[in-house]
Amino acid sequence: MKIKYKIALYYTLSASLMLIAFAVLAYYFSSKSRRAEYMERLEYRARSIANVIIEDGHVKVDLLRKLDRTTFQDLYKETILVYNPEYDLLYSNLKDTTIRTHRSLLDYIKQNKLYSNIKNSGEQVGVFYTEGDVSVIVIVSSFDKYGFQNLQNLRQILLIELITAVAILVGVGYFFARKMMQPIDKLVQQVDKINASNMLDTQVAVKGKDEIATLGANFNTMLQRLGNSFDLQKSFVSNASHELRTPLAAIISQLQVTLSKERTKEEYQALLTSVLEDAENLSDLSNGLLQLAQSELNQEQFVFDNVRIDELLMDMANLIRLKQKTPGKIDIQFIKVPENELLVTCFGNESLLKVLFLNLIDNACKFSPDSSAHVSIDFFTQYITVQIKNQGPVIPSGEINKVFEPFYRGENAHQTRGHGLGLSICKKIVQIHNGHITVTSTVEEGTTFTVLLPHL
Repeated sequence: MKIKYKIALYYTLSASLMLIAFAVLAYYFSSKSRRAEYMERLEYRARSIANVIIEDGHVKVDLLRKLDRTTFQDLYKETILVYNPEYDLLYSNLKDTTIRTHRSLLDYIKQNKLYSNIKNSGEQVGVFYTEGDVSVIVIVSSFDKYGFQNLQNLRQILLIELITAVAILVGVGYFFARKMMQPIDKLVQQVDKINASNMLDTQVAVKGKDEIATLGANFNTMLQRLGNSFDLQKSFVSNASHELRTPLAAIISQLQVTLSKERTKEEYQALLTSVLEDAENLSDLSNGLLQLAQSELNQEQFVFDNVRIDELLMDMANLIRLKQKTPGKIDIQFIKVPENELLVTCFGNESLLKVLFLNLIDNACKFSPDSSAHVSIDFFTQYITVQIKNQGPVIPSGEINKVFEPFYRGENAHQTRGHGLGLSICKKIVQIHNGHITVTSTVEEGTTFTVLLPHL
């Protein structure tokens, strides 16, 4: 069932139940009020009869008969019974009818002075009336014809009103539900036209400040993110394919040329050295792609623990020597000595942090003329600060904002082996650890990468 139909249905049901409850209450209280009013009227009638027939200390039934034949009777199907305290019937307006009143009823009226009851034929009231030394029991029964007719009319009116109101509620509910769902229907129509090719060029219309407008704004933001992700993925696949194809093509062409004829021992050694270099290049690229894929994962998918950043950096020298063919020089120093080891301890993933600093220090050594890197450690109120400096070529100002993009290589990096993945991996790792990474490059100071990581 569509949402607009559900809204209309729930609205109609809830409103109808409220109307039915009000109608039932109105009918119930009207019925109760009719009964109380008619019982009071019968009691007044019974006392009036008793007051009329007692005169001068005697019960004058003849006067009651005379009044009964003229104007005294004004109730529908009225029955009047008058008894003395000994339960002898003094008067009855019933003719040709055997009158039987249970003795227990007369005892009850005599003892309690008042009796009222509802029977199938109508209401009945009995009173024990005393005036002077004379007492009588008067029982009056009648059927409230006009009261029940009014109740029946009220019931019919309420029923017609309920049916009419429900019909109107159905129409009104559907109208308002359709009106409320129009923005969502438009949103659905616009979303249906969006695909991977026009994601960045298409946005849903946002009007107003309600929840639907918020949904549309959030949807536009999601489209922007997805579009950027798709573009990044396309660029990544294209660049990765190009980077993988280059060393493979070099290896294949060298092997084909070499196998075309017999070669000397020195030529075979040169070939194997070149193929080995291309294979190492291909291995570095594969490792870089794997690290980049891992850095795209969420923080929840890594095991985090307390990591001493200073100890981690101390191990970088050995790792750099294993990675580079020429030994690099790494100078590590503290700007100020920490009084507490927690000031240089980060809650993070040790393997990712090793990749982060290994890439940064390796880059610094590769681009430095003397294969050296200067690393400084400092700490502040919330962050550990690690700066990696080298005196290599200056990064042009127009390329500073692009160095963290995957596969991007600046003009000064074309002569150096690499694939442009290291810095993008570093940025992802820093983001996973809720940190920041920046780069500055000047002729006087050289190139400096600054990493901020929150400490414990």
